[in-house]
Amino acid sequence: MIKALPNAEHRAYRKNLSSHGLIYLGFEELPIKVVNLSLSGFLAELSVTGADLFQRLQVAPRIDIYLPDMRIAGEAEVVRVERVDAGLLIGIEFRKLSYDMDNLLYNRRAYRKRMNTLGEILVDDVECVFTTQNISVDGLMACIARLIRLEPGKRLTFSFKDPDIQGEADVVWVEHDEQSTWLGLKYVYLESDCIPGVPRFVKEDTCQPDSLSRLRSIQ
Repeated sequence: MIKALPNAEHRAYRKNLSSHGLIYLGFEELPIKVVNLSLSGFLAELSVTGADLFQRLQVAPRIDIYLPDMRIAGEAEVVRVERVDAGLLIGIEFRKLSYDMDNLLYNRRAYRKRMNTLGEILVDDVECVFTTQNISVDGLMACIARLIRLEPGKRLTFSFKDPDIQGEADVVWVEHDEQSTWLGLKYVYLESDCIPGVPRFVKEDTCQPDSLSRLRSIQ
């Protein structure tokens, strides 16, 4: 349920600006224009209209955001939805963000969504259960709750339980703690064009043409 925004005198300072980004809602990336920004969130215009979208924002207010100008990506919550002449005006509060600290975000091609789901991976003909820590359109970070010996460069077959997706991935890095093995995996083959719930949000210099055009269309 969308909650009321705090009144103006209790609201955090908001800086007016004109910037652009994307939100991910209902397996779809939608372009937004940021109107103002504060430490806790921002106000944005969404040029897409329709009663269905208005209802979706109210019923399922958790979204993913990508603000390339500010090098911010992560999870947020819609706390206000209002119809205006240009489309929809939405108030958004930050929840879990990834900043461009030490260039961590921009060293990766795509945004990594924090997501915990179970899967299985085949290591030397032995099926190992893993839990994902984060997932992107390029790869994932997984944890196997036991110690196994692996070297970077090895190709493995894996599958998710929910969603039901199979594929192959190369091991990029391996780390161990006392009881677990942590893997960084890069997809080589994925039987699905996308993983439900995971936005693309690729770096602008590597965006697909349709992603770039959607951002430029509102500038």
